[in-house]
Order: sequence, then structure tokens, then C-alpha cells
Amino acid sequence: MRILGVDFGDRNIGLAVSDKLLITAQALGSYRVKNEEEDKKYFKDLVLKYEIEEIVIGLPLRMDGTPGTRVQKTQKFASWLENVLKLPIVFWDERLTTKQALDILNQQKISGKKKKKLKDQISATIILSVYLESKRKKSNAHKHH
Repeated sequence: MRILGVDFGDRNIGLAVSDKLLITAQALGSYRVKNEEEDKKYFKDLVLKYEIEEIVIGLPLRMDGTPGTRVQKTQKFASWLENVLKLPIVFWDERLTTKQALDILNQQKISGKKKKKLKDQISATIILSVYLESKRKKSNAHKHH
């Protein structure tokens, strides 16, 4: 079983996938949205190729925790994805992931077009990493009780 991490954007969708042990997250690149048929095929193929059984999607909340302007579009995409793939979807707070992704890219001295291209997949990787870490903490907490 693997988990797919998603950083949703209108044009580009950042993607990351966990390893089979659900320990690490690797960037898969970003997918450029085309049309419904091609998008369906792309995500179905991705699920088969990586044996994905769950999807975590970053939810763009405002700093005060209220829904940001992009939340509705993200939720609409998530329900479309859930209908297409028939897999459970988990929303994850992504408030600081874009900033973290940009910090990483700035540290690496990556700029311009390349930065824009990498930002989405790094954000997806951060979302997935934090989610995996929280799942581990939960399962460890249950083991000790």
C-alpha cells in the first residue's frame, strides 16, 4: 500500500508518493491539468502503477484556520478524484507548505521557471511527509497504551 500526496492547483498539481512502508515521501513531479478524460486516465494509471490506496490532499486554510479562497476548488477536485478512483481522500492542513517549499528552493539557489515547476511537487512531498509522520505518531501512541 502507498499513499499519494497532492498539492492541488488550477493548472499544475504537485504529486508525491509514499514508500510501501509508509515512512518516506518522494516527489513524483507535477501534473499539468489537461481535460477530464486525460486527467482521469492519468490518475487511474498512477494509482495502478504505484499501488495507491489512499490520497492526502493539502487543504489551503488561512493562517487563522478558516477556509481560504481555494478551499472550495480543492474540495471539488477531491470529490472528483474520489469518484474517479474510488479511494479514500484525507484533507491535510497545508498552511505553511508553500513557504517551506520556497525556503527549500531558495536554500538550493533554484530560481525562476525551475522554482515554479518544483514548488508544487515539493509542497506535495511536505504535505505527505507530515501526514505520514502523524500516522506513525498515532500508531505509536496506540501501542503504548
